[in-house]
Amino acid sequence: MKKILQDYSLQELKVHFEDLNIKMPRLRAEQVFKWGHEYARFSEMSNIPQELRTELADVYDDEPVKIIKEFISKDGTKKYLFSLADGNIIEGVLMKYKYGNTICVSTQVGCRMGCLFCATGLDGMVRNLTCGEILGQVLAVNRANGGSIASREVTNIVLMGCGEPLDNFDNVVKFAKIVSDNNGINISQRNISLSTCGIAPKIKELADLELGITLTISLHATTDQFRQKIMKIANAYSLAELFDAIYYYFSKTGRRIMFEYLLLDKNTTEHDARRIKSLCKGLSYHINLIPINNTPNTKIAPELKPANKAKAAEFWQALKDNNISATTRRTLGEDISGACGQLRRSKVDN
Repeated sequence: MKKILQDYSLQELKVHFEDLNIKMPRLRAEQVFKWGHEYARFSEMSNIPQELRTELADVYDDEPVKIIKEFISKDGTKKYLFSLADGNIIEGVLMKYKYGNTICVSTQVGCRMGCLFCATGLDGMVRNLTCGEILGQVLAVNRANGGSIASREVTNIVLMGCGEPLDNFDNVVKFAKIVSDNNGINISQRNISLSTCGIAPKIKELADLELGITLTISLHATTDQFRQKIMKIANAYSLAELFDAIYYYFSKTGRRIMFEYLLLDKNTTEHDARRIKSLCKGLSYHINLIPINNTPNTKIAPELKPANKAKAAEFWQALKDNNISATTRRTLGEDISGACGQLRRSKVDN
């Protein structure tokens, strides 16, 4: 299998070109790095000698992540099926907002976290994506929508698709650094959000890197008892352990913490609102309230019974009464199975 060009930072590419005995490795690396972030084919790299293009094509896959299908929602959201070199398929979603276009990318093929409300975990864990496969989703969609390095159509990134980002720690961190390189597509780390179910030790490890990304926590419950019913990770790390890591992240970065919270019948009481306030005392934070979207488990798991409109409204008011910053997330792409919790993986024949 060929190497993936987007797996390499600019400095790594320079060293790799030296190993390949390419003339003027520094200059050529800078040129190829930029072309790689345009997601250009080698045949399109007009300032690269033809002989070198042929040599590079023998070593690198110039389209490691291929868009094989696009679904367009009635609300304008686009879901993409991406084919990988090994035949696996992952999904990503492009959502349009007033402030720009946000792409939700996958970090793994499948997932081993097994959250009850998430369809991705139903398929189990296949493998981690490489840095270049994560980056390739961003670059492919940017290009498909008419974007370039100079004029991006993708302005924001959420690591919130298939997989648990912190379970693929090294590749995700490398991705955050390369996607924000000003020699490439240069999407600011402040425009990147990483969503995790709560692997406490990895949250602390991420904090020590002091990146500029926003940490988003899938909270969804205010007691260990209920959280363990809907999230397997809660059996490994209690709320006390999770919040110890969250406070550490906040102390190291000073960045506001985002929490995702499903609007379920059993987690939207006045007591839950008060517990959120207690858990988050001293943090700068915001709560994203999320109506639960249809997945196979929502039809059979009593824990996933949604809160009705009246109860959801009462819970929002209880949060407001406790001076908790909260908004209800607008559901996008549900009609194309592109909303939160609905992404899955599949496989095609090579």
